[in-house]
Amino acid sequence: MIDPVALTIGPLQIRWYGVIIATAFLAGIILAYRRAERNNIDPNHILNMVTIIIPAAIIGARLYYVVFTWDDYRGDPLAILAIWHGGLALHGGIIGGLLAGLFYVSRHRLSAWFTADIIAPSVILGQAIGRWGNFINREAYGNPVTEQFINYFPDFIKKQMYIAGQYHHPAFLYESLWNFSVFLFLTWYWPRKKADGEIAFLYLILYSAGRFIIESIRTDSLMIGPYRVAQLVSLLLILISIAGIAFLRRKNSSPRSG
Repeated sequence: MIDPVALTIGPLQIRWYGVIIATAFLAGIILAYRRAERNNIDPNHILNMVTIIIPAAIIGARLYYVVFTWDDYRGDPLAILAIWHGGLALHGGIIGGLLAGLFYVSRHRLSAWFTADIIAPSVILGQAIGRWGNFINREAYGNPVTEQFINYFPDFIKKQMYIAGQYHHPAFLYESLWNFSVFLFLTWYWPRKKADGEIAFLYLILYSAGRFIIESIRTDSLMIGPYRVAQLVSLLLILISIAGIAFLRRKNSSPRSG
């Protein structure tokens, strides 16, 4: 098992989870900053925007998770603050970040659709990196598998996925690889988009499609009755995004790409 603590300085513990999440945010910021520069948009808007998007995304991700697992926190509300132990729901992060981003672009009169296109590839890249924080914390894993199956994976993954006397699907890895593939596709598709906002909607469609499938093997899904919350939200996002792309294309707006 990998030690979740990366570094100890006196009483301060720096955990791998935090390091990986910080790396994910940094990679996304750099990517969006450069994309803004190439499209003649003041890249300082990206830096200013992330100062509210990042906290909003973290708060949204945590609150979303806590709402659906309230029984785990009812007796110890202060544990809600312990995000370094994991428990961040990506859909909640998307909602929180989206609301903060909309607030910023409306206040500064930026194009919401084009700004969303700039940010979307950064978000999916950050998600691809961030899933490795789940690996360190031994969370977001899948159903039990045989040792013969897990032997197809590197030894460090095999050891980390041995939990409670059983090997498990490295679901975090499946999603990380899927997210990175979506990032590559969005990068390729960017100069081919037919309307501003299309990249953002394609991100939601492709991420949600992968999440819907991978969620079916997860053991820690947030539930509403017999239904997995992430699957319901994924279906909703796919439908909204398909309608959104159709709407944008009907507008026949000339997209900016670079």
